[in-house]
Amino acid sequence: MNDARPIIARLREGRGLDAADAHAIAAGLTDGSLTDAQAGALAMAVLLRGVGPEGRVALTRAMRDSGRVLDWDLPGPVVDKHSTGGIGDCVSLVLAPALAACGAYVPMISGRGLGHTGGTLDKLAAIPGYRTDVDEAEFRRIVAGAGCAIVSASADLAPADRRLYRLRDESGTVESLDLIVASILSKKLAAGVGALVLDVKTGSGAFAATLDQAQALGAALVEVANGAGCPTSAAITAMDQPLAPAAGNAVEVMAAIDTLKGAPGRLRDLTLALGAECLRLAGQGGGDAAIRALTGALDSGAAAERFGRMVAACGGPPDLVERPGAHLPNAPIRLPVVVKGVFRSCDARALGEVVVALGGGRTRAGDAIDPGVGLTEIATLGQTVGPDHPLCVIHAASAAEAEQTRTAILAACEVGTGADSLDPLPLIVEWQRP
Repeated sequence: MNDARPIIARLREGRGLDAADAHAIAAGLTDGSLTDAQAGALAMAVLLRGVGPEGRVALTRAMRDSGRVLDWDLPGPVVDKHSTGGIGDCVSLVLAPALAACGAYVPMISGRGLGHTGGTLDKLAAIPGYRTDVDEAEFRRIVAGAGCAIVSASADLAPADRRLYRLRDESGTVESLDLIVASILSKKLAAGVGALVLDVKTGSGAFAATLDQAQALGAALVEVANGAGCPTSAAITAMDQPLAPAAGNAVEVMAAIDTLKGAPGRLRDLTLALGAECLRLAGQGGGDAAIRALTGALDSGAAAERFGRMVAACGGPPDLVERPGAHLPNAPIRLPVVVKGVFRSCDARALGEVVVALGGGRTRAGDAIDPGVGLTEIATLGQTVGPDHPLCVIHAASAAEAEQTRTAILAACEVGTGADSLDPLPLIVEWQRP
């Protein structure tokens, strides 16, 4: 890129983005000719003015084509899932092995945490020895052998997004619909998947906090992905409370392992729904038959075995599923948050920010993460809480941090005297299909 300023000016003035400018941006991000300052200015201009449907497609394709695009020759369908991010959202750790146990192959390219939401790679990094940075040959070997692999994008897979992903967090432009679409789909399309299911969160803990925002994001993702030739549906799902009963890194891995071993809950329910849609999109049947297949994979231990196989292939402990407590890090302080009443509502975003403040997330790229901190035993909305059933349990590095976190949690949560007029979002608000 010779001079990014004219493109920045056009974006700032709301004149959209054509294919040539999109290609120049992707090339500049990849080869370094676009400086961090210019990339941040571009991202801010896109956030404030948008690029329109055509610009969204152009940017997604340019970022996809900034590196290598994979293809696969496997005996089953190649599928994937992506979530826009939430609190306690560890679906990927359960869904990928469950789909693999049903005969699909899942080459999942994931990311690290952005803002108040946890990242799948950060959760996996809590597993001792687990390597998310693998080359293409090893990626293919793990997918073929375990049926699934959850890794970071290699240097030659959508490299433009690899850099922009970091800069979005630093420049405060994570919420841009256009950049979210391009970021998600450039990696997924470059991975060569044949079907994709999207989990678009809405509610206080989501980037798309309102239903209108989530619907717009889901529609944009479905339109661009299907337009690029990848059968895709999107579920609009609830993020007005944490999805799993845990929020953090190691604690979410533990929650995922519990679900892989058959534990009930909202995490399992959403995994089954997203998995069934993914199998339908891949031409493997859907509906009740798919639900039964996925249920069988969880209840029989087949999905847990696939997860264990993937972890071992990526360098983690071969007995993680059997002995997670022997391997996953623990914070030294545990403090139950005890309050009496009915859990009526919460600011889920604030709960995510609590985890970040404990050290379980980043405020800047490059910040170190404490994998052992977080929240467990998080109550669900409408649940009666008290001494025997705390609102949650804090896992912290120090007693002082635990006490500060307790104060923040009580400020973020409403506990009342009854369940009347409670109106939590349904787990799946709606489906968006082409």
